[in-house]
Amino acid sequence: MTNGKKKLLGAALSAMLAAGIFAGCGGQQAQQAPQGTPVKAMKVLKQDTPLTSEFAGQVRGKEEVKILPRVSGAIVEKYVHGGQFVNEGQPLYRIDPRQYEAAVLSAQATLAQSQATLDNAIIDLQRDEELLASAAISEQTVTTQRARVNEYGAVVEANAALLQRAQDNLDDTVVYAPMSGRLDVNDVAVGTYATSGQTALVTIGTVDPVYVQFSISETEYLKVMNIPAQSTGSVEDVIVSITLTDGNMYPQKGRIVQADRALSENTGTLTMKALFPNPSGILLPGMFARVRLSGETVPGALLVPQRAVQQVLDKTFVLVVGDDGKSQARSVELGPKVGSYYIITRGITESDNVIVEGLTKLQDGMDLQVTAVTPDQMGFTLVASPSVSDRK
Repeated sequence: MTNGKKKLLGAALSAMLAAGIFAGCGGQQAQQAPQGTPVKAMKVLKQDTPLTSEFAGQVRGKEEVKILPRVSGAIVEKYVHGGQFVNEGQPLYRIDPRQYEAAVLSAQATLAQSQATLDNAIIDLQRDEELLASAAISEQTVTTQRARVNEYGAVVEANAALLQRAQDNLDDTVVYAPMSGRLDVNDVAVGTYATSGQTALVTIGTVDPVYVQFSISETEYLKVMNIPAQSTGSVEDVIVSITLTDGNMYPQKGRIVQADRALSENTGTLTMKALFPNPSGILLPGMFARVRLSGETVPGALLVPQRAVQQVLDKTFVLVVGDDGKSQARSVELGPKVGSYYIITRGITESDNVIVEGLTKLQDGMDLQVTAVTPDQMGFTLVASPSVSDRK
């Protein structure tokens, strides 16, 4: 073999060897590359968990009164404006008093006339009694005069009552606030003719405290009655909280103070009212709120996020990270919902890591590339999120 052929053969062998080495290194790198499905998982939560129920509620004034005039007439003066806060006894309107002033003067004159007649009859009776003592007149004449005095006395009393009524009507031409509260903006204008007992001049309502009215089902009612603190068999004084439609929790707690006497025949629900302090006037009648009613506490409850729970036909399961790094399907039994979580009554333990993200194409027995996450990172909470769509 010539020297040229030897050199060519050596170069070929070197190239083949180098190719084999590179191929071997590439295979090792391919074997070392991660092959698992990327998922996020978190440890099962175990903690004492209070059960809460939520209901759609609406704020209502504790006391709302339509102000109706006691006398008829045109409004000649208005001392307030719609939306104003007023105190009990504060004047609101004045009705044209002229006819009532005339009625008072007429009643005073009538009373004075009847009183004069009575006074004269009394003088006559005294004279007749003196004459009877000297046998100058008959006893019948005195008896008749006594009856006449009684009659005139009754007329005086009747006319005094008429005067009092006329004076009351005159006094009622000024309409006063029956309680402290805020006025409705739909008040009547000056010049409006108001009919006694019919024309609503304005509506006034208290602003602190206020009611939040809501309805609960028969099942929820029975749950409330089973709360240990309610062993007395009354729902009154149950502490409740509310979340407003902007998602903020109202800082003051309320108590159930009223419950209807029976379930509604149409809806099968029980209407309740909770009383809330409203010192800053945040709660306005007509506002919607989510009412949260606290129930019993489940000790050592196992909690998994609702998004981790899957249901196929009649099977309910979660996928957990197995000891071998593969996904494992666990059949579970669900308890109540609590915020973002389900309470799991059977099928998992507190040592399990539940897969909460990457479940779309994940099946039992697949290799996993796991990223551990916390509830805060995933935005999970034990507090239910309010929804404006729940308004009723």
